[in-house]
Amino acid sequence: ATRTKSADVERADSGIGQMPARKWRNRASETLSSLQAWEAHRPCTDCGERDLPVETDMQNCNQRRADLCEKCRKRRTERKESVLEFVNTEASYGEDLRIIKEEFYLPMQAAGLLSQEQLLGIFSNIQELIDLNENFLEVLQEEIDQAFDQGDDDLMTVCIGEIFLEFVNMLPAFQTYCLQQSSSVNMLNALEKEKELLRIFLNVSQNDNTALRRMNLRSFLMAPLQRVTKYPLLLSRIIKATTEYHPDHGSLREAKSRIESHLEHINMKTKQEGNTWTLRSFRQDSKKKREVINIEMRETALKTVGWLREETRFVMEGSLQLAQPPDGQWVKKGSKTLKFQNMQVLLLVNMKRVSESSLESAEPGPVKDAVLVLIRDKNNGKFHLLREPLRLSNCIVSTDPDCDDTFELIEIRREAFVFRDSDQARTHHWFRQIRRYSRELGSWKKRRNALPNIMISTPHTRP
Repeated sequence: ATRTKSADVERADSGIGQMPARKWRNRASETLSSLQAWEAHRPCTDCGERDLPVETDMQNCNQRRADLCEKCRKRRTERKESVLEFVNTEASYGEDLRIIKEEFYLPMQAAGLLSQEQLLGIFSNIQELIDLNENFLEVLQEEIDQAFDQGDDDLMTVCIGEIFLEFVNMLPAFQTYCLQQSSSVNMLNALEKEKELLRIFLNVSQNDNTALRRMNLRSFLMAPLQRVTKYPLLLSRIIKATTEYHPDHGSLREAKSRIESHLEHINMKTKQEGNTWTLRSFRQDSKKKREVINIEMRETALKTVGWLREETRFVMEGSLQLAQPPDGQWVKKGSKTLKFQNMQVLLLVNMKRVSESSLESAEPGPVKDAVLVLIRDKNNGKFHLLREPLRLSNCIVSTDPDCDDTFELIEIRREAFVFRDSDQARTHHWFRQIRRYSRELGSWKKRRNALPNIMISTPHTRP
């Protein structure tokens, strides 16, 4: 009996008295009340604001949207509508391109109404625009479908800006078409007056072909111009409805800036060619002006090297100071004795493509070639090359400890150049990038110390 009583005492005594136990229960009750209060004033998942309207599952079956304030709900709805508008209008634009090809180009070609040269003059690079639109639209639609499959009804995981930047090679294709638009319309007008069969075909198509919606060929040929000018407006709507914390916010702004710069560049080119029409203009700032200049320099460089645009990567571009030393003793005398001139320099790399796709999103392969293009500053509104591009496979790049603000590029059996930037850190960055591709491609790299003449003896070797 004594042992049982002792055991009962042990079971009843847990080590916590009655007062601590009551405090524990009170604290648990306070914690529960605090959690309920927090739930009643939970923060919005988008903006972090509190005091959301309390909603039950019966009032809103979508619990995720119940965690949003009214402002953010409206913003998400606007963003979803803007994203769908972007995709749907891209599909409509693609349908107009298909009509141009299937209802005009192919029938005119099959009937022999125009020669191949005349067809090319009127329809320009329409096939390139069709291919780009089909690939662009396919990726957009896949992103939309994937978001819905994952339960993302607001399409918050769809990043239009990132996708647009992957397909940024659409912009030069639009530029080619826009710059030829004036001559294309003039040629169509002249041929329509000369060729009665062509005039009959165009009239019958407009009046009897229901697919054309009673629109003539000239109206359809304006579709690419209208589409490229609408991109900034559509992107602006998405940006306005996208919170700055969204991962696509920066890409959207960059995509908008890129398209606006290309539009300004197209307007500049049309003025140079004497055309009176211009695309929708946008307010220019110093950043956009610099981007327009960069676009023009890239076009000059591409035309010079003759590479395919989709296989070309612009590694670096910008202003450098260049000098051509009279002999190899300039290091002892110092770079102050050299006469430098400002030069626009572009480092281009030609990449092999692993896939057959011509899109920039295709996986790049090994480097085929790398060049430095040297362009003089603008004179009379145009860029001029200093000389033919420097192929890095035939160049040796080095620095000297006594002149750490410059680097030297020696073209084997030809000339030597000394480069520097106003910023020493950027000079070193240029040197590392140029030396990298020079080493990868140069057949001279097996030579000792990578010197152009292995018989030269120097107290120190250049890195």
